[in-house]
Parts: sequence; C-alpha cells; structure tokens
Amino acid sequence: MSDTTTASTVIPTRERRREVSMADVAVAAGVSGQTVSRVANGRSNVDPDTRQRVLDAMAHLGYRPNSAARALRSGRFRSIGVIMFSLSSYGNTRTLDALASMAAASGYSITLITVQSASQSDVSGAFLRLREHAVDGIVILIETHRLGENELAIPSGLPVVVVDSSADYPYAVVDNDQAQGARLATEHLLDLGHETVWHVSGPPESFAAERRRDAWRAALEDRARRVPEVQIGDWTADSGHRIGAALAVRPEVTAVFAANDQMALGVIRALHEAGRGVPGDVSVVGFDDMPESANFWPPLTTVRQRFERVGEEAMKALIADIESTGGDHARTLVPTSLVVRASSGPR
Repeated sequence: MSDTTTASTVIPTRERRREVSMADVAVAAGVSGQTVSRVANGRSNVDPDTRQRVLDAMAHLGYRPNSAARALRSGRFRSIGVIMFSLSSYGNTRTLDALASMAAASGYSITLITVQSASQSDVSGAFLRLREHAVDGIVILIETHRLGENELAIPSGLPVVVVDSSADYPYAVVDNDQAQGARLATEHLLDLGHETVWHVSGPPESFAAERRRDAWRAALEDRARRVPEVQIGDWTADSGHRIGAALAVRPEVTAVFAANDQMALGVIRALHEAGRGVPGDVSVVGFDDMPESANFWPPLTTVRQRFERVGEEAMKALIADIESTGGDHARTLVPTSLVVRASSGPR
C-alpha cells in the first residue's frame, strides 16, 4: 500500500499596478515635486527645457494627473456641459462640432445632454445631471419658443451661454443674424424684378423661423409689395415638396424664399415635376448653405450661416465667464451672407 500525497497548487494573485505618483515623475525628471505640480497644472513659470523634461518623464512613466484632486484645489473641473434639443439638425451638429473643438483647444472636455423638449422639467433635469458630472459652465442649444417663456427658469449658480435663442436671460447669447440673412434673400429676389416673394417658413415654435419670417415680411413691406400667405413647413425636404407642389400650379408664383436648404430642395423637385423651370419660371432661394447646396439642380442660391463662428464665440464667452476674464453678457450676432448660384434669375 502506497502513501498518496496531495499537492495543493497556489495561484498567485495578480499584483495591482501601483499608480505613478508626482514624486516618481520628479525623481525621473530630476526636479522638485513643486515643479512637476506647476507643469501638471499648466503654469507658465517653468523653464521650457525643464517643462519638456517633466513632460517626457510623465509620458515615459505613464503618469496620469489626478483631475479630481486638482479640481478640489482649483475649484474647476475643466469640463463644460452642453444641453441640446436635437442632434438631427444640420445647424446644431455644426455648432456642436465648433463648441467641442474650441473647448478642447482651451483644455476643457464636453459633456452632452440631449433633452426631449424645451420644457421646464427637461431643462431643469438636464442641469441637475450636469451638476452631478461636475461641470464649470453650460451652453444651451435649444431654439424653440418654450425656452423663451417667462415661466421657464434656468437654474442659477453656473456660467451659462445661450445659443440660437431670443430668450431674454441675464446670460451671453450668440446667434447667426437670422434677420439679416432673410432680408438679403428677399431683397435679392425683388432686385431681380420679381413682383413679390413667397415664403416657405419653418415651424411656428422655432425662434429662427420666426426671425426669418418677420424679416421677409418687413423687406416686402419696405418695398410696398404684396405679402403672400406664409407657407408653413417643418424643415424637411418632404414638407418643401408638399408646399412646392401647391405653389407650382399658381402662375403668379415666380419667386420662393425657403427658410432652409432642405425645404428649398423639396420645392425645386416639385417645380420640376410640374414642368416649371428653375430659375426660368420660378426662382428659389434657401437658407443655411449646406455643403450639398452647391450640387442641387440647379445649384442653390442660399444664405450662408457661420455655425462654426457661433460655436467659437459661444465657447469663448463661456470660458471668459468661467475664468473671470469676461462678464459681458451681451448678445453677439454673427453676420450672414448671400451666396448667389443658378437657382435664382431675373423675371
């Protein structure tokens, strides 16, 4: 009978990798811990060669600054919240791109919260969620009338910039000059010899649509021209096509100003289908200057909005408020311009 020996296998636990400390970086770079701290916090009072040596040591060791501890010391989180109603809007996405680029260039990250509506509960809920994320300031990108209602209160306590809104709040407001663009479009068509201009408007709840509609009407009234009944769309090419089909059977319609390029595309298609030439029978002007507008048939005359500039100006104003270098809560209107292409011609 033989003895049986039972051997136990000991599986060593994986040793947790120790985080690289600021002291480790200091030793590797041959500098003091205070110098490493200055570099980590972006201070300017460090010799360039020394700064590079510290940065090289950080990269070699894989040092990651403790952002939470730094925030506790400085009172800033280097993070900005954005509240947005829709990501499907061409203008919103272009503006968001610019906001994110400007924030990154200034050393800030972006936390995006989308809301279903511009109601009090949705906007307040978005503010609460952003506070949980510890942001230094907030950009609001919601361009509906409900944001402008008197009963809609924006929680205080953080720097705020409102983009694309006529809301009367004690914050900086940045927008494209919607009225200027609509007037340029309307006057362009009148100068081509058209007796009046028909307007395909955006939805009633949109501030941008309202400003463009009001400027179109004012331009006609200033020239003592008849103001046709407004045609209400919903920003989509489908709504432009539906409205365009109704306008195409009316021989008195010779000029159409659509409140965005998508609706203008639908109008042009409906006119083609009805056998009316563009611009031979009807001139069409859009608004936005989407990249595709130059490739419509015919290429679309439109109003160029500078969404990138709006995003940059909004982020600059917010960061200035956060860093206490600003404080001027003025309204900034970014100029628009008319881009003349082949869809508009003389009457």
